[in-house]
Amino acid sequence: MKNKKFRIIKKEIRILGVDDAPFPPHTKNNVMLIGTIFRGGTWLDGVLRTYIKGDGTDATAKIIKMVNDSRHKDQIGVIMLDGITFGGFNVVNIKEIFGETGIPIIVIMRKFPNFEKIKKALMRFEDCKERWTLIQEAGTVYKIENKEPLYIQIYGIDLEDAEEIVSIATTRSAIPEPIRAAHLIGAGVVTGESKGSA
Repeated sequence: MKNKKFRIIKKEIRILGVDDAPFPPHTKNNVMLIGTIFRGGTWLDGVLRTYIKGDGTDATAKIIKMVNDSRHKDQIGVIMLDGITFGGFNVVNIKEIFGETGIPIIVIMRKFPNFEKIKKALMRFEDCKERWTLIQEAGTVYKIENKEPLYIQIYGIDLEDAEEIVSIATTRSAIPEPIRAAHLIGAGVVTGESKGSA
């Protein structure tokens, strides 16, 4: 599929931000994923929820289903993911998510990934090669200048458009509001109260 072309990126572009809720280290149990649907970085329109297996392999399929089953789907302009792994090392395939939903992906990272450390951590999995391949196939990590520097990976969208959307969505902290809100909601639901800032 070709990159989605944005003629004009509106300030109210609908963005789905996805983050996982807190979970015990190395859990094999279900981990909650929260999706928040924002108009730009100012207005919360909806909240989605699904569950994935800790350290499992179902995050891609669960995110696709969560998006495709949502009544908001046709309005979502871009999906933002808080990193490329959820629930430990449940690695997402951003190309597949774009292919199955038709919605471009922006992966948000606060720091440049330590790929050597990630590769070493994956060695405990029987399917470590497959998981590592997904991480490699997520593509180039770009540094962008936002309120604070952020790192992104993208699929289905031009870098220039992705940078503009990240800028529009970053209104109250150093990270885009859809990701920040998903993090706070997930923490509040699981632990009873969100702590600190996202």
